[in-house]
Amino acid sequence: MPKLILTLRPTPSDTRLLLTQDDDECLKAILPPPSQAHVQAATTLLEGLSLWFQRPLCVVSSVADEESTSALGLSDGLGFGNRTLHYEVQVLDPRRRGRRLAVAGGFRELRQLALRGVR
Repeated sequence: MPKLILTLRPTPSDTRLLLTQDDDECLKAILPPPSQAHVQAATTLLEGLSLWFQRPLCVVSSVADEESTSALGLSDGLGFGNRTLHYEVQVLDPRRRGRRLAVAGGFRELRQLALRGVR
């Protein structure tokens, strides 16, 4: 069964999503920043996508600040990703490896994070 990987990058200006199934891109989205979203928006979106595809999601969240992480409700207070029946979240800090994501541009950086983050 093909693995579903959702790569998520919240910033103060927007939230970018890339959903891939093997090498195919299923969904690309640029959403408002986490500060403008409902408290349960991210978890509801992940559950909905999991139900739509009828399998759990592997979620890779790239966050550079704690505010974006906590606003989405996808990690605990220590920065560890949540795990449910519908999804498992891995939180990556792009600064830890000395690599920063481009603010403008395509989704190439998200694809690379997905490859790094999924076990």
